[in-house]
Amino acid sequence: MWKNYISNSHNLYVDATIFCMDKPENIRNIAIIAHIDHGKTTLLDQLLKQANVFRETEAIPERVMDSYDQERERGITIFAKQTSVRYKGYKINIVDTPGHADFSGEVERVLGMVNTVILLVDAKEGPMPQTRFVLSCALKMGLKPIVALNKIDRPNADPDRVLDQTFDLFVELGASDDQLDFPYIYASGLSGYAIKKVGDTPKDLQPLFDLIIDACPKPPGSLDLPFLMQTATITYDSFTGRGAAGRILEGVVKKGDTITKIDRDGKKTDHKVTKLEGYMGLEKIEIEEAGCGDIAIVSGIDNVDIGDTLSDPNHIVELPPIAISEPTVSIDIMVNTSPFAGKEG
Repeated sequence: MWKNYISNSHNLYVDATIFCMDKPENIRNIAIIAHIDHGKTTLLDQLLKQANVFRETEAIPERVMDSYDQERERGITIFAKQTSVRYKGYKINIVDTPGHADFSGEVERVLGMVNTVILLVDAKEGPMPQTRFVLSCALKMGLKPIVALNKIDRPNADPDRVLDQTFDLFVELGASDDQLDFPYIYASGLSGYAIKKVGDTPKDLQPLFDLIIDACPKPPGSLDLPFLMQTATITYDSFTGRGAAGRILEGVVKKGDTITKIDRDGKKTDHKVTKLEGYMGLEKIEIEEAGCGDIAIVSGIDNVDIGDTLSDPNHIVELPPIAISEPTVSIDIMVNTSPFAGKEG
């Protein structure tokens, strides 16, 4: 059952829950995409704080989603990671993506799990090179982004100019008429507020939460159809081994079910689901079942890889493999054939 309460610090309606399977219409799957240093991880920190993910007495570190040593050392996001919050009866699955072009493959993979993206743009700098790349990926997949003009409290910020530049970028990238009619909001991730119009009194991030609920479409699919899922990312557990993470496209999967894996070569093998996990805040929690629209981790599938299809063994469906862009830089290592070869020194 759901237990509702109101946050004392921000007056946001959030839910403390005992986990049960959500209906697709009550799920919102979004990813936050941005150029590096446009405030993506800082905004996500504030979303988690104001959604009461943390206990009142809990010490909250900066950049809570950057859990790997390299990420904390370098101050950047390298691996896409997921979290989940409750708001007004809805479950919002949020994927934090890398902002650096070197890790663009991570962005491409996870966009298949979500139904819209929040495109974060610095209200002073405007669209930057990685803004172009991540937006292009989202538009090609048919997603209708929500634009968040961040850092509006920064000196010399000009959100209206940046909004015009962002619209021009949409046009340049071939956005459809529907995508050009994107919703937008003004925000300060550092100060923890969002406003619908310049001049509104800043309070908290409730306007952004409301916009996510209204503008993000519910996941397609039905709980009544046979189970179907495609692996978007791989997790690892020392006890259960590799886990397949992705959005469930159709049906329901339960712990103990037998499912069929179809790999990139079309080979079909049956496996038993030994463990099923979902997300609650920053924590992975073990669950008994997960349904269409939600993002889950399925364990017990030997040698599962990114792009593999997981299907009901009685209704096998083979999905096309996930296509990843080729690397932008390549290196050839070969024998030195220059005229000065062997004459160094």
